[in-house]
Amino acid sequence: MSQQENLSQLAASPEIPRLKRVLGLWDLIFYGIVLIQPIAAVGLFGIASQVSRGHMVTTLLIAMFGMMLTAISYGRMASSFPSAGSAYTYVGKGLNLHLGFLAGWVMFLDYLIVPIINTVYASLTLQRLMPTVPFFAWVSLFVIAITLVNLRGIRTTARSNEILLAVMCVVIGIFIVLAIRYIFQEQSWSGLFSYKPLYNPETFNLGAIMTATSFAALTYIGFDGVTTLSEDVKNPKRNMLLAPMLVCLFTGLFSGLQIYLAQQVWPDYTTFANPETAFFDVSARIGGQFLFNAIAITLFIACLGSGIAGQFGAARLLFAMGRDGVIPKKPFSHLHAKSSTPSYNILFMGVLTLFGSLILSYQGAAELLNFGAFLAFMGVNIAAFRQFYFLRPMEEKSNLIVDAIIPVLGFLVCFLIWISLPTPSKIIGGIWLFAGLIYLFFKTDGFKVRPETIDFKEI
Repeated sequence: MSQQENLSQLAASPEIPRLKRVLGLWDLIFYGIVLIQPIAAVGLFGIASQVSRGHMVTTLLIAMFGMMLTAISYGRMASSFPSAGSAYTYVGKGLNLHLGFLAGWVMFLDYLIVPIINTVYASLTLQRLMPTVPFFAWVSLFVIAITLVNLRGIRTTARSNEILLAVMCVVIGIFIVLAIRYIFQEQSWSGLFSYKPLYNPETFNLGAIMTATSFAALTYIGFDGVTTLSEDVKNPKRNMLLAPMLVCLFTGLFSGLQIYLAQQVWPDYTTFANPETAFFDVSARIGGQFLFNAIAITLFIACLGSGIAGQFGAARLLFAMGRDGVIPKKPFSHLHAKSSTPSYNILFMGVLTLFGSLILSYQGAAELLNFGAFLAFMGVNIAAFRQFYFLRPMEEKSNLIVDAIIPVLGFLVCFLIWISLPTPSKIIGGIWLFAGLIYLFFKTDGFKVRPETIDFKEI
């Protein structure tokens, strides 16, 4: 009997348990909020406020509009192509396999940058708590810690993420209550209900706001992780469309509330002693040393968990690419005999994270990550436009708004955010993209053969 016949019999057997679609809409929304984290905008507050000249709330709302449009494209593509890989898969299947490879290539850049961002911010946080210890020392200790954890094969669990989410919500809840009390005492109702965090005619500058939006959009990075659950969802055509969009909506409104209050507590964005950790100073103004420490510790723990997961995810992606021949098999496909971890890749990521964290600023790393992310977002929007407007079966009726206008608008907003990135991030990101194009050219004999696939199921 052939293997295919065996599989057919197993699938037909009533005793064999089958994968069931058990996740509802709220399960997806909660999962998305855990991925993004409800304090995602906190670390961006000082820099984004300075770059936008006091209009960070506006930047969050602009980015939210583009992300919600893009989330619709992601959800629809996830319903049609329930597979790991996200933008890589959707661009490859919706447009072209070679373009899909390039989408995967820029996603790979994001995997490399994530542990650097977390290392930099965690080290800045520790330096605010213990300023006598130099930044270099904190970076080194943090990188050594997450590398040793990953070499031992220890990974964060869903339960720990839920606990961390609860702690974040409690701390931010305390911040919101104390901020409202402080603003009311200092400015009465006019301070609580002011249009200046959205539009201050004295400092408003559209170019500055778009540049800040290209940085503040980091708040939403990770929403597309919801689409990886498309095979486990009840009513996927409805829920995979709504969930990513509602996650972006919640993130934008909740983050906007936090930043609105922070701007009203500390309206003069030019007086931050340390822009990267300015939210700590806002917290100290309304809640003293207790809230300062609570915010700092919560952010550090969040960075630690994300740093461990990010470094391990990048190491596993390197392993998958090496095993599948996308990059040289040795040493990238090596697994440690005892721990079954890609130990060489973890060590490589440790070295890369160490040097990257010392070379790149927090802002520079975030903007470089957004370079890759928004290229991928643009690709998914165009793929959705082509898939549902031009490739729709003749017997199915098209919807001009959903099939064409929304993905095109999503592309345009993402393009405006992407083009507003500072020049250094576009130069570095462009070099990375060009290197991927050259690599793909030689790998596919001048784009004549199908490119090797990147197996994102290994992440």
